[in-house]
Amino acid sequence: MQVTTNKTGIRMASNMGIETETPATMMMLDNPYEMVRHLASTNAVVLFSMSGCCMCTVAKRLLFGLGVGPTIIELDHHGAGPEIQAVLFQLVADGRQPVPAVFVGGKFLGGIETLMACHINGTLIPLLKEAGALWL
Repeated sequence: MQVTTNKTGIRMASNMGIETETPATMMMLDNPYEMVRHLASTNAVVLFSMSGCCMCTVAKRLLFGLGVGPTIIELDHHGAGPEIQAVLFQLVADGRQPVPAVFVGGKFLGGIETLMACHINGTLIPLLKEAGALWL
C-alpha cells in the first residue's frame, strides 16, 4: 500500500481515505465545517464517500475513468466522519443522501445525480479543466 501526503498534510493510503492527520492540521481543523471547507478549497476535486456505498463507487469510477485523481475522504474510516456527514447533509438540504458529495474547484457540485448529469450534458469536463483536475 502506497501512502502519500497531499498538500493539506493529510496522509492518504492509495484511494481508501484518510489514515492519519498531522497534529497541526487536526488543531487547525477541529470544526468539521472548516475541515470540509479547507479540503474543498485546497484540492481540485474532493469526493466524500462511504466505503460500502455503491453510488460512491460509481462516482469514483467515473472520475478515475476521466483521468481525474480526486481527493477521496471515506467517512466511515475517518475519525470525524459523522460530523463531516452532518455538514454535508446541511449542504444537500433536500433530504437526499449526503454521500457521495463532490466538490470541484472549491465549490460544492452535488451528489451522484448532479455528477452524472454534468457528465451526460458535457459540462463536467470543462469544470474539471477549469479546476485544474484535467490538463488535456
